[in-house]
Amino acid sequence: MTFTAPWWLLGLLVVAALAVAYVWLLRRRRRDVVRFTNLELLESVAPKRPGRWRHLPAIALIAALAVLTVALAGPQAMAKVPRNRATVMLVIDVSLSMKATDVAPTRLAAAQAAAKQFADQLTPGVNLGLVSFAGTAAVLVSPTTDRSAVKNGVDNLQLAESTATGEAIFTAMQSIDTFSRSLQGGPDAAGVPPPARIVLLSDGTQTVPGPDGETEPRGSFTAAAEAKNRGMPVSTISFGTSYGTIELDGGRTPVAVDDASMERIAQLSGGRFFTAATESELRAVYSDLSEELGYEEREVDASRPWMIGGFVLLISGLGAGILLGRRLP
Repeated sequence: MTFTAPWWLLGLLVVAALAVAYVWLLRRRRRDVVRFTNLELLESVAPKRPGRWRHLPAIALIAALAVLTVALAGPQAMAKVPRNRATVMLVIDVSLSMKATDVAPTRLAAAQAAAKQFADQLTPGVNLGLVSFAGTAAVLVSPTTDRSAVKNGVDNLQLAESTATGEAIFTAMQSIDTFSRSLQGGPDAAGVPPPARIVLLSDGTQTVPGPDGETEPRGSFTAAAEAKNRGMPVSTISFGTSYGTIELDGGRTPVAVDDASMERIAQLSGGRFFTAATESELRAVYSDLSEELGYEEREVDASRPWMIGGFVLLISGLGAGILLGRRLP
């Protein structure tokens, strides 16, 4: 815990002095009682005291002063708070391999359902965009806080040939850059681009510019390295199983998920790598990401609990003083 005005903590010395003074007065009173040798007369004139309970009001009031002093020092604590300025681009593979049924009912249908849940779970202040890609990539929804627009875009995803993973990442980065410039140009802009993250879901190996072209200028590994340079980590989700197949040209074609490529993209970009072989696993991944992307750790004011505690102790001390001694302590 840190404090915004730590010099107020010096007041604890005053509180400690009051506590010491109270103890000193108690001991002095005992000495005065001992000097009064006629105990029978003393017993008849001294007021009846409620034993040890008579110290409760003073203890409560001294504790209240200590707690309120800490509150005045402005305690700060780390807490998770919703992000208000952040951009997330959801990038979804719509290549033909996404019609495989190893994930019921199909990979694409399961991905659509989980993506819409992700949109609903993400904190309202985060701007969410949508990119789909197969042989080319397209921005279906620019970053926005309107979740219905993103969910409508997810519902309208259409399958197509090929997989241009690198192009998808470059397209997402361009959309983030365009959106960030529009924010910085606003009247209340701070001039600092908001934090950005790309969430890439894919099931297969890049085919454009080719499976061996990840390091080409528009390849997936090149795009991942560029994303790291721009401060836009790519969290990848490798979705599907090793036994997936699709019907193509009259035969069954294997479309095993490519975990290695997706993990490499995450590593190069500074993002996180996930795997999901079922819709429930994918929903769990998205739920984890929504927590990570929607909230941030930040120092916040923690004085309210101290103020409440001090107020309760103050009222308790005053109430005990009135009830036990019919006067204030």
